[in-house]
Amino acid sequence: MAYTGKLREPLLDQLFEAILQLESIDECYQFFEDVCTVTELKTMAQRLEVARMLQGNFTYGEIASQTGASTATISRVKRSLYYGADGYKTVLSRLHTHKDTGD
Repeated sequence: MAYTGKLREPLLDQLFEAILQLESIDECYQFFEDVCTVTELKTMAQRLEVARMLQGNFTYGEIASQTGASTATISRVKRSLYYGADGYKTVLSRLHTHKDTGD
């Protein structure tokens, strides 16, 4: 299914094409260290972990304690997880499958 949301634009297409060219975690570190600030990267990683924990039915308190995320961030991620474009669900499902198969 092709994404048809509000964000679609050529520069973002180029960025996402570039990301799809990365072949290893090391290459991801190299690219994202150049493109993002440390804070931006840690924020994205935190949000992904919040989404994972929300899917695991952890409480807001548990999530805040383990990730350091504010309740506002947890709420925002929850909204995206349940009413967004299904990006979190897609990635978390694939990460779960990847871990299960040992790939």
